[in-house]
Amino acid sequence: MKIALNNVGRRFNKEWIFRNLSAGFTSGNSYAVLGPNGSGKSTLLSVLTGSLAPSEGQIIFSDEKEIPVEDIYQYISLAAPYLELVETFTLKEIVNFHFKFKNFAVGVDAKSLISILGLEKSANKEIKYFSSGMKQRTKLALACCSDSPILFLDEPTSNLDVQGINWYRELIENFTKDRLTIIGSNQIQEYDFCNEHIQIADYK
Repeated sequence: MKIALNNVGRRFNKEWIFRNLSAGFTSGNSYAVLGPNGSGKSTLLSVLTGSLAPSEGQIIFSDEKEIPVEDIYQYISLAAPYLELVETFTLKEIVNFHFKFKNFAVGVDAKSLISILGLEKSANKEIKYFSSGMKQRTKLALACCSDSPILFLDEPTSNLDVQGINWYRELIENFTKDRLTIIGSNQIQEYDFCNEHIQIADYK
């Protein structure tokens, strides 16, 4: 899988969030999009996932041949603090619902995913009763344990304690090999394994 950005920019009203950004992203590598809060990391990730169109420039998705932007959702998984889970679903139900649209990663099924989460005792608990850390872990596990060639993680350790951060690092180690992984972050423990860094401030 490849994503190519050619002089891409995105603005809201008359304000440019970033501009003149050219970069390439390829499978088997991990990339960190870096910058302080409000700098445009999430906006760039939204362009990279195809959910926002660039205001200028060109973005190309390809896997041997070019993939139309309207089809790229089939190739990606995303975890972010601003994505909501269905609060009235139990953990078991949210896992079953998610994997109606995605395939499990090799070696993973619904039972083992809940075991990876360490939430076997909460399998039948509704998501609305989960702590913020439990919700974030669930989002990360659903994204990482999906069989998708591109993985996007925005501020992945939000609401995680030290134990949760260690769990996240193990998840990354186990489920990002050969994938194209892109992380939006300003926390070193989230991205220090990444091959390449993009500073969003360089494109203002």
